[in-house]
Amino acid sequence: MGQTEDFEAERPRLVAIAGRVLGDRAEAEDVVQQAWLRLHGTDAEIESLPAWLTTVTTRLCLDRLRSRTPVPVEEVEELGPGDTVPDPADDVALADTVGLALHVVLDRLSPRERVAFVLHDSFGFEFPTIAAVLDTTPAAARKLASRARAKVAQPAPEDRLADWEVVDAFMAAARNGDFDRLLRLLAPDAVVSADDAAIAAGTPRQIEGRDEVATFFNGSAQAALPVFVADRPATAWFHLGEARVVFDFTVGDGLVRAITFRAAPDVLAQVVRRDGGRPRG
Repeated sequence: MGQTEDFEAERPRLVAIAGRVLGDRAEAEDVVQQAWLRLHGTDAEIESLPAWLTTVTTRLCLDRLRSRTPVPVEEVEELGPGDTVPDPADDVALADTVGLALHVVLDRLSPRERVAFVLHDSFGFEFPTIAAVLDTTPAAARKLASRARAKVAQPAPEDRLADWEVVDAFMAAARNGDFDRLLRLLAPDAVVSADDAAIAAGTPRQIEGRDEVATFFNGSAQAALPVFVADRPATAWFHLGEARVVFDFTVGDGLVRAITFRAAPDVLAQVVRRDGGRPRG
């Protein structure tokens, strides 16, 4: 294959890496296109095209992350001979199991922590490779990933998703048919129930367990809109401009623990459309 064909074969992988690092698909595609322009303009001898493209793409991502940070900070000192750091490989990879809260926490990481964490935990890169990308030592790269993992595993209170963000993330996953994300957003003992009016309108009476709830919502609720019921974030199915059934969420510790379908008139009377965490004007 020629250079163009070789690059196109690598593009999906590069976009996946850049997308996870940056948290923005459009920006990731832009970065990968910049990597192509650099490849097209280089006269250097490239021993491994995948490795070269990974390094260039990741460094471009690092530049983007640094441009978001007003005051550059050197995130990690070189390890001294007496320092020890837990091996991230000894822990269960967190990057694909912490749900949408990960994106909030990633924004709190330093650029180098974020790159080290994503490359190692999401894509399995070894620390010598990560060190080469970050122009540091493998030990320092390991320390960056370890620090990032600690922040992801125990996010600060300000990094946790608000209840309305959990509700909206759950409904987005339902509409998009993202079964794995639904599972990550549900508590193991999640339950769905309904009041008599909602049952009469056709909702199920009871669904128990994370898998069963995720299966029911997977690919559904296309017409549900974000609302408040009293002061609780919820969603509702509307017909002819009026709320007909409310999906009333119980959220705890960033997970959906219960959803109650409500259609009683006194409940529907409390429904207010919202924009994110605020009532719509």
